[in-house]
Amino acid sequence: MESQLVAFCLLAMTCTMAMAFEPSPLQDFCVADFTSSARVNGLVCMDSKLVQAEHFTYSGLHLAGNTSNPLGFSVTPVTVAQLPGLNTLGIALVRFDYAPWGVAPLHVHPRATEIITVLEGSIQVGFVTSNPDNKLISKVLQKGDVFVFPMGLVHFQRNVGYGNAVSISAVSSQNPGIVIVASSVFGSVPGIDDDILAKAFQVDKSTVDRLKAQFN
Repeated sequence: MESQLVAFCLLAMTCTMAMAFEPSPLQDFCVADFTSSARVNGLVCMDSKLVQAEHFTYSGLHLAGNTSNPLGFSVTPVTVAQLPGLNTLGIALVRFDYAPWGVAPLHVHPRATEIITVLEGSIQVGFVTSNPDNKLISKVLQKGDVFVFPMGLVHFQRNVGYGNAVSISAVSSQNPGIVIVASSVFGSVPGIDDDILAKAFQVDKSTVDRLKAQFN
């Protein structure tokens, strides 16, 4: 599986750079300087004289994540936070591990399109189109299959097999962001008023309180 992982990483980097969401860089690279207090749209560039190969290297994507949680799911991101050389390049990778019937819950990437490929197992994927259609586009993927989640649309993944599953995604941003629908709505700080949630979801306040309790 390691050879498949390496091959896909190279392909993802080649393809996604052509459709990067961030503006094109004005220099060869802009390694993120996490020590700078300056605030820009992205991260300040490190002095190029200090740049080393380690700033462009990440190790560990071959390691399985811990799926011992209620969702049966784990994420291993390789964004600018883990790989500072990604700064301004408009690309990142994510490894997903799934226990049997594990779920990546409904979520949105506000700054990126995502392309996912299955390395092991059978994974159901799907996204919902915007109003007014709200159409579910869903398919069960097998090993080697690829699927695209358009930027900003609610989507999910679920292992529909009886063994563990693995997928890897390329995203068109160094920092794609993630909004998990349930925890954002029912676990916000401070919380959204029960009246608003009850009316929005057409349920009573006791149901809202039970849902909030799951995320606080």
